[in-house]
Amino acid sequence: MSAFDEAATGCISVRALHRIRTLSVRDDALIWVRKGCKTLLGAQGPQEVPAGRVVVLARGSCWDVINDPRSDGRYEAHVLQFGDAAVSRFAARHGGDFPQAPLQDARVLTPDGGLAECLERTLAGLAAPGLSQGLRQHRVEEVLLMLAEAGCVLRPRGVPDWPEQVRRLILGRPHAEWTVETIAAACQVSASTLRRRLAAHGLACAALVREVRLEVGLGLLQSTGLPVGEIAARCGYDSHSRFTAAFRSRFGFAPSRLRGPG
Repeated sequence: MSAFDEAATGCISVRALHRIRTLSVRDDALIWVRKGCKTLLGAQGPQEVPAGRVVVLARGSCWDVINDPRSDGRYEAHVLQFGDAAVSRFAARHGGDFPQAPLQDARVLTPDGGLAECLERTLAGLAAPGLSQGLRQHRVEEVLLMLAEAGCVLRPRGVPDWPEQVRRLILGRPHAEWTVETIAAACQVSASTLRRRLAAHGLACAALVREVRLEVGLGLLQSTGLPVGEIAARCGYDSHSRFTAAFRSRFGFAPSRLRGPG
């Protein structure tokens, strides 16, 4: 089972205030801010998500994001990422019960009415190695049901397009030496066909590889204590300095900013 199919959890924990430029939401996700404050900057203006609140982010939306420790001294948030199978299964079972349009951007919620207890149960269950697959699915479905009742209906993805297929391939081994030829071989198409299919979405293969690697690096910086050099290697960069330069150019700050004191 992959995170793309079901649900995955994580925890962001950083001490330094930082602003992430143009962060694309790849999968529907719920973020429960526990310390500090998250601010989403989009076309409709800023949306603040203070400690104790939840924000639901729709797949395909794009934001500038500010994570601010404020007086708590640390920004912390639990992340619940909904995979394709989880959202599709929910839609098949309950889609007719919620005819409203699916969420397109973001929705900030106060986790009351049992949502906080439901989230605690689900996050703990997904982190427990002994919990059966059936119970994991049940707990994720309970969260999706509570979100739908609060007006946050998530839509199934359908068949992944070519950029998404390539992203998933690279995510499995971001450190590998990906080229147009190796990706095309893995996708069982010719290099020219791959170039043409990505170009139809305004993308080039090298740029897509770089974007996936840097997004993986951002996630590791926010959720682990790994040294920047090790994260660079895990993301396919042969030097700390090259990773730092690419990361700064993409996100607007150096990786070391997330490696502050403490």
